[in-house]
Amino acid sequence: MRKSVLRCLAALLCAAALTSSAKAAAFPDVAAGSWYEAAVTEMAAEGLLRGYPNGNFGPRDPITAAQLVTIAARCAGLEPGEGENSHWAAGSLAAALEAGWYDWDELPPTGEDFDKPIARQLAVKVLMKALLPGVGYDYTVEARKIGDLSALNGRYYEAVLSAYAAGVVTGDGEGNFRPLDALTRAEACILFQRALARRQGGTPPLPGPEALLPEELPPPRPEAAVSGGVSANGWLQVVGTQLCNERGEPVVLRGMSTHGLQWYGQYANAQSIANTAGYGANVFRVAMYTAEGGYTSQSESMKEKAYAAVDAAIAGDMYVILDWHILSDGDPMSHVAEAEAFFAEAATRYADTPNVIYEICNEPNGNATWSGSVKPYAERVTAAIRGQNSKAVILIGSPTWSQDVHLAAQDPVEGENLMYTLHFYAGTHGQWLRDRLAGAMDQGLPVFVSEWGTSRADGSGGVFPKESGEWLDFLAERGISWCNWSLCDKNETSAALKPGTPADRAWTEEDLSESGKLVFSRFRE
Repeated sequence: MRKSVLRCLAALLCAAALTSSAKAAAFPDVAAGSWYEAAVTEMAAEGLLRGYPNGNFGPRDPITAAQLVTIAARCAGLEPGEGENSHWAAGSLAAALEAGWYDWDELPPTGEDFDKPIARQLAVKVLMKALLPGVGYDYTVEARKIGDLSALNGRYYEAVLSAYAAGVVTGDGEGNFRPLDALTRAEACILFQRALARRQGGTPPLPGPEALLPEELPPPRPEAAVSGGVSANGWLQVVGTQLCNERGEPVVLRGMSTHGLQWYGQYANAQSIANTAGYGANVFRVAMYTAEGGYTSQSESMKEKAYAAVDAAIAGDMYVILDWHILSDGDPMSHVAEAEAFFAEAATRYADTPNVIYEICNEPNGNATWSGSVKPYAERVTAAIRGQNSKAVILIGSPTWSQDVHLAAQDPVEGENLMYTLHFYAGTHGQWLRDRLAGAMDQGLPVFVSEWGTSRADGSGGVFPKESGEWLDFLAERGISWCNWSLCDKNETSAALKPGTPADRAWTEEDLSESGKLVFSRFRE
């Protein structure tokens, strides 16, 4: 049985796209005495475990739907079927769907959800259908074990309750199952280990908590200081995953992003920038849309507005992000030639200016893939900038509206002083995306949150103060810089200003929207 478990766990780690060979020694992010240490150590000692290039195991990395279903298929001996697309796991997913491990609407065979983190309730359903079908349970007994049973979708009752009855699932140490949270690599290892033990007639390993407890987390990052601005910090540099000043000291930037210059360009002026600085902001993001009446329609006008905003931020001792705002145009390769020309010009104009940070593609989406379009685009545009400026920080987006940082972590762009953007909206994106961000950083990926909102992703709903606070606390703990969307008076939740707020005078608390009050209060942390 031991060899069978190890083979399955080895398959898990291979599917998770680990790259560098690991020794039998402990991984720096695997805490001694942690609930997953024994499995990881044994697998490393047997040569079955491969770590990340930075030497870590990444226990908090979310496991994707494709990875988990593939592992379940291998453990159950399910042969791959005929997939509907070219995804590497399409065959296993097709076979699992045919076997009834999940339904079409849970993981559409078209593949749009294959590489997303899998929710715990669906993961357990797949696991139980694959390895322990037909396990019985007493509803009254098992339901009492789940403090957040009301959050569990009814279609997953049978799988989750039977998993509790079988000893495969034990909860998170606080009596909760957290059905919608992502499942981590460490959790997946333990669940497969328990299920295989039960499947082969044994007793599942001693249950342990299925969440990383505070004492088991990697050591906290050095506390980052929010300082005055460029005069205090000079040229920025990326050291490991941390943004640092020219002396190598950790620094965090916090500030606002404009809305589209073609619509709300009045709030990209010197007074508005000074207003945010007065509340403690030390970075200002200039969002220059490429489509929707932006740069590709009126290049000279948009460029003039963008440069004026950058110059105003420089005069105000602020760092400033020059944002090539891909959105409705989806694939950044659509305008790669224009981007190369623009950023070469901008990098020449600001070659000797430490204030400017270059964000080369806001939110790739649609059919844009990391390997097929975003990374090749980034390589070309980064080269255009580096031809004029060898040390400015460059921000690179990722597919799915700059949420797929895990893909960049697996195959980053070569070069120095590069960071990768993650975007979130508190009313839409929760713990699963924080887990993804943490996993990417644990692999060594430097991340900058160049856009986030207090609303839903469409700019409406909320404000969501609790969810926003959870995100901001998380960013602070990890020393991650951020810009909030957006500095304008648009009649939507995410706007920081009340409708009609003038751009040419100092603002009081009465000028700020509910979102603006929340965000501005967090600049000085």
